[in-house]
Amino acid sequence: KESEELPSPNSLARPTHSPLAHASSAPMASRDLAESLLPGGGASASSSHDEYEERAYDSDDKVSISISDSEPDDDGDPGAARARPAFSWRKLWRFTGPGFLMCIGFLDPGNLEGDLQAGAAAGYQLLWLLLWATVMGALVQLLSARLGVVTGKHLAELCREEYPPWATRALWVMTELALVGADIQEVIGSAIAIKILSGGIVPLWGGVVITAFDCFIFLFLENYGVRKLEAFFGVLIATMAISFAIMFGETKPSGKELLIGLVVPKLSSKTIKQAVGIVGCIIMPHNVFLHSALVQSRKIDTKKKSRVQEAVYYYNIESILALIVSFFINICVTTVFAKGFYGSDKADNIGLENAGQYLQEKYGTALFPVLYIWAIGLLASGQSSTITGTYAGQFVMGGFLNLRLKKWLRAVITRSFAIIPTMIVALFFDTEDPTMDVLNESLNVLQSIQIPFALIPLITLVSSEQLMGSFVVGPITKVS
Repeated sequence: KESEELPSPNSLARPTHSPLAHASSAPMASRDLAESLLPGGGASASSSHDEYEERAYDSDDKVSISISDSEPDDDGDPGAARARPAFSWRKLWRFTGPGFLMCIGFLDPGNLEGDLQAGAAAGYQLLWLLLWATVMGALVQLLSARLGVVTGKHLAELCREEYPPWATRALWVMTELALVGADIQEVIGSAIAIKILSGGIVPLWGGVVITAFDCFIFLFLENYGVRKLEAFFGVLIATMAISFAIMFGETKPSGKELLIGLVVPKLSSKTIKQAVGIVGCIIMPHNVFLHSALVQSRKIDTKKKSRVQEAVYYYNIESILALIVSFFINICVTTVFAKGFYGSDKADNIGLENAGQYLQEKYGTALFPVLYIWAIGLLASGQSSTITGTYAGQFVMGGFLNLRLKKWLRAVITRSFAIIPTMIVALFFDTEDPTMDVLNESLNVLQSIQIPFALIPLITLVSSEQLMGSFVVGPITKVS
């Protein structure tokens, strides 16, 4: 019976003499070349469309979430709502990773610039804004994760599918502008840290060149699996937390003023720019696109409602824990500079590079020079955020333009978008000059202007019952 249904090997191997076969040989050669640049290294064109067009991650790269036999299964009725299994620390650990990669967007050098300028210019007065910006940022990131889990697609892909071409192109351009602005800060931050740690031997442009090659670190780690990449970022976040916690301990900011600043809203006309910058550097547009893609690194059967509910539940916990860590780090930086420089002559011209030197002059050396503690934290911030920026750029470009290229090629293209303008900044701006700090402050304001171009599509899509089904957000969430 099998021999009747399946063609014989000889018939498959028999050459065809049709003129059409010869006519199509040239297009086939060019198609093979094009396919060599696609994921899969030239997968056959006869592959199914879904298999050929893998989304944010290849299926082999995704992390498996083990399900025990004792947990409820809904194979009989995939759409049925079932009780969520009991909380499992082991399962939370399996889901942990995307939220911590996402929280790096709350800790990039642009954030540190905004934190230190807010602390120096306004003291403890803008801590309440930092708190509520983080809360709103958390809400946005939870919605982004929900969208990615439920639909199995990330925000850039959904924008391309749901919006007309002109709107898709406009959103892509605005997102790329936000990415380039953030990447300039991230690369410059890394370059400043390298310059400090090298004792000034490596110039700013040299630090930019060194940082430009971090995408190869990213590609190297990705080859060893998603979990290895996430562990690397975990080390960088821990480095930042330890560095800035040491600074906090050395400077001993006022706990009473810290609590008052968190609870009592204050805003003067002199600190409007710093306030807008805080919002822009906390809620970063490209981070919204990034998180909706990162959550797809886990194998989740989106056809089973109980599995989607479980994934959303654990991702919510993980994201909130990650953002608590980021809030702690931002608080440390803001209060250190509020204690040290608020009301001083240096408050108006303090920036990323001279901040460490000012701290060194004021607090000296205890266990370790404060200058190098600042530089280590800044380097960890810059390196982690440039790699996640490259990651976000790949998802944004691939999603909006429907480009399915090999990872190394996408990384090179994405890196080029940021390195060229950053090198121009490094060559034409002297970091000792206050113009660099004005530029960084202006880039934070740019992020604030770009926020609606990420939030409006996100809220529109998570409010669509056709896309989200029973996971559509309610009116209270939309209003807030």
